[in-house]
Amino acid sequence: MPHLRSWPHPARRAAFLAFLFVWILAAVPAWAQDAAAKPIQLTVDLTAAQARVFHATLSIPASPGPLTLLYPKWIPGEHGPTGPISDLAGIKISAAGKTLAWQRDLADMFVFRVTVPAGADSVQVELDYLSPVSTGQFSAGPNATSKLAVLSWNTLLLYPQGQPAAAIRFSPALRLPKGWRYGTSLRIAAETDSEVRFSDTSLEMLVDSPVIAGEYFRNITLSSGSGPVHYLHMAGDSPSGIEMPEKLQAAYRQLVNEAYALFGARHFTSYHFLYALSDNVASFGLEHHESSDNRVPAKTLSDASLHLKAADLLPHEFVHSWNGKYRRPAGLSTPDYQATMTSDLLWVYEGLTQYLGEVLAARSGVITAEQSRERIARVAGYLDHQAGRAWRPLVDTAVTAQLLYGARSDGDSWRRSVDFYDEGTLVWLDADVTIRQQTQGRKSLDDFCRRFHGAPESGPMVKPYTLDEIVATLNEIAPYDWRGFFETRVYRVAPRAPLGGIENGGWKLVYNEQPNAMVRASEASDENADLRYSLGMTVKSTGVVADAAPGMPAARAGLGAGMKIIAVNSRPWSLENLREAVQASRGGAPPIELQLANGEYVFTTRVDYSGGERQPHLERDASKTDWLSEILKSRTARP
Repeated sequence: MPHLRSWPHPARRAAFLAFLFVWILAAVPAWAQDAAAKPIQLTVDLTAAQARVFHATLSIPASPGPLTLLYPKWIPGEHGPTGPISDLAGIKISAAGKTLAWQRDLADMFVFRVTVPAGADSVQVELDYLSPVSTGQFSAGPNATSKLAVLSWNTLLLYPQGQPAAAIRFSPALRLPKGWRYGTSLRIAAETDSEVRFSDTSLEMLVDSPVIAGEYFRNITLSSGSGPVHYLHMAGDSPSGIEMPEKLQAAYRQLVNEAYALFGARHFTSYHFLYALSDNVASFGLEHHESSDNRVPAKTLSDASLHLKAADLLPHEFVHSWNGKYRRPAGLSTPDYQATMTSDLLWVYEGLTQYLGEVLAARSGVITAEQSRERIARVAGYLDHQAGRAWRPLVDTAVTAQLLYGARSDGDSWRRSVDFYDEGTLVWLDADVTIRQQTQGRKSLDDFCRRFHGAPESGPMVKPYTLDEIVATLNEIAPYDWRGFFETRVYRVAPRAPLGGIENGGWKLVYNEQPNAMVRASEASDENADLRYSLGMTVKSTGVVADAAPGMPAARAGLGAGMKIIAVNSRPWSLENLREAVQASRGGAPPIELQLANGEYVFTTRVDYSGGERQPHLERDASKTDWLSEILKSRTARP
């Protein structure tokens, strides 16, 4: 197309533009023209949420003829085709008062086709979502109990094919059980005792704005004033479950300040932490532009071990508003929920976020610096003992994330898991320390974050990036061979974990008999014994071997996942007896004798090990600058 400024006659220019407008309008499907003028009406009914049945009705503008409707498949932040199509039920489509026959696509189960009859200007859709009781990943996992529910809108809608999600408008409404309250980043248009109607929004922002609701509900305002307001919405299965100590409330208020100090700008008009505390919903976190869906065990606020294990959850998901939602890898920046995402840069999307979440948890006082070091030591220890490092580079765990999220836990040591999270902590700690070394402490990864994720302030938007931009921005902060830095740590097989950030940051990874607080917290939560640093295995409280790392003493003695330990040194199985045997092994003791059941067969083996209990810790190296302590220090005055 010629540049319009080269045309000498304004009249000709106007005529051409008029023709172009008519041509484009004619090329747009009829349903899309209707949708532009009239949003899709969506009403979700959660009054039967206690029975785990979510009901929805939709009115979708349409014109007579073929209509293709799509169920969201690739859900942002879940990094895979995780839309819970299997739990979609009760689909009924009608128009002009008549029930219409629909057909599912034979190749893509997320696609539905229907013919709109003459004289109809819309189709009505009814459907149910059956929330799981105990299985399912992320937002497709358990979403409701007798006292609370979390609504992910993508589970309860169909949308017409043909336009990007940002261009399709929805008018959403919600019905809740009597007495329930709710929290969401959606704007309220009108509210009655029986229904709340939200302002019209795009499909993109609707899917990006979950709702938490419950009978036992609490709202805490974390910030106020001239900037965006931040809220914490909590729902639990009991009143005691949502009692947050004042000290922790203050830490989350400080988290808001520390995040702003880190990034220097915000890309939301308000922010809402949705916090579900229950043993009967899926435990995870999922990021959104203006909110986050955070779910933890019921006693997380009162149990020190559970709190330590989940300490970085809210900081992690908050960081995602900048890194993951605003700045997003190009391969994850798809126009709708059917396009395949490519996830090779998840070591940035999730890995950098994991690191910054850890840092902000310490800076804000959610955990202490000592607790943060214990958490980092555990990550470094288990990754350095992972046999799968011998064959699989870190980037491959990102490329295959959609497979690894659903993989079995047994065999993780040899298979590797979604290591781009925790190993990302080590990689980006290494990058942070390297910047500080290269600039004699004048610059840090904080400067990268401000330049890459910061100004100008904006509302929700997506600004895609590539690895080239990451490398270029780091070079602006501190000239260095950053491409080679990532090549050796991310893209090549590395038999050892990237410990440079720890070692050059003034600390050493050591092992001794002292318990690691984070290891103990995980053991208490998971009801197992983590002996990967000694025998090279993890064992459930039932005696079932969860995993045995190749090359370590347990595996050399013939132990494998699924086997059950019956006796330890002729004593009945218990975690205590196994720990005593490991502790007593130091100093030339005889091998640990284990009796095991493997299916219907029983056998005895001896584990040749004499190292005693080993737990990972960080020990100060006084010969080097203590960059790690500087990294974990608060950047703003605490209240």
